[in-house]
Amino acid sequence: MKVSLQQFKNDQWVKHTVSKQVDDNKVQLVLCFSDKESLVKKKIFNKLKTQFPKAEIVLCSTAGEIYQNVVQDNSQVAVAFEFGDTKIKTASVCIKDFENSYDAAVHLSNQITKGDLAYILVISDGSLVNGSELVKGFSGVKKQVLVTGGLAGDAANFKSTLVGLNEQPTEGKIVAIGFYGKKIFVTHGSQGGWDMFGLEKEITKSTGNILYEINNQNALDLYKNYLGDEADNLPGAALLFPLSVTIPGSDNPVVRTILSIDENRKSMTFAGDVPVGSRVRFMKANFDKLTMAAATAANNTIKESVMKPDFSLLISCVGRKLVLGHRIDEEVEAVTGALGNSVPVSGFYSYGEISPFNEGGSCQLHNQTMTITSFYELP
Repeated sequence: MKVSLQQFKNDQWVKHTVSKQVDDNKVQLVLCFSDKESLVKKKIFNKLKTQFPKAEIVLCSTAGEIYQNVVQDNSQVAVAFEFGDTKIKTASVCIKDFENSYDAAVHLSNQITKGDLAYILVISDGSLVNGSELVKGFSGVKKQVLVTGGLAGDAANFKSTLVGLNEQPTEGKIVAIGFYGKKIFVTHGSQGGWDMFGLEKEITKSTGNILYEINNQNALDLYKNYLGDEADNLPGAALLFPLSVTIPGSDNPVVRTILSIDENRKSMTFAGDVPVGSRVRFMKANFDKLTMAAATAANNTIKESVMKPDFSLLISCVGRKLVLGHRIDEEVEAVTGALGNSVPVSGFYSYGEISPFNEGGSCQLHNQTMTITSFYELP
């Protein structure tokens, strides 16, 4: 596998020094991460199609673009793959054509789960798609097939997102990319790095991603009590205090970001489902641990100490970006330091991350988590 990491500057694609030399006419897959406005105004798809005429091209709006060891805003980053023996197949659906996100995911997975499938990458709309239902729809994929990916972003605006496959990106699209063959090997890692505090409690009233009661007490009042003086800064302060949620039937907690609060209904809305019966604990930011967690996630993807990935895809949460602020480059630098600076690294800040737990199993929806997918093509 040869991977070329490029950035659009001065009306042309400029290669990063870490890139391998690829034949533009032999590139099979291009992933493009960009701010939403540029995807529309600069017509990035047309420029990519001219550069890589035979490639499957996937585009995604972001809440920040990762370009090797830096995090950028309002930029356009592309990753071009020239595989040796690996084959790929792509498919897309629009959420508006389905009753729910689960049905859309099942239909999409059925289009690509044939043959010697080794891995599925999912890039989804981040505003109209229910991420929790989306990952449930992919849970039927055979166990040996890894599924990772993420939900598109729109900076910190939370208005609308864009995804496209071989066309100008639009709202509501979900794209799946299947990787086939015996030579492709894909690993994953995910880590939060948040500190938990307070006793474990149970969700006793919720609907989907809306939380009403914990331990039969009003959840919003309880949350404010834990926050103390920080409660005056809600809803912004919620990014600093996400929730650890252990869903019934699972032993591993996922992080859930609070998107909004409703003072009239006394409820909290999360970026993922919070089912009744889930065990919860409050969390708070620890800047050093967030950065260390990114490095741990990277180490989890290393196949052998003597073997480096051909490419590593980073999908992290917009919440982490807002929390870390000017220190955001530190978590990406921690990843490149763990992988080795010669490994091409790219990705984006998202509205939700898709990855199994480190111990394996089916894919899960994460928030406020650094997820890393590393690609190896064996000789």
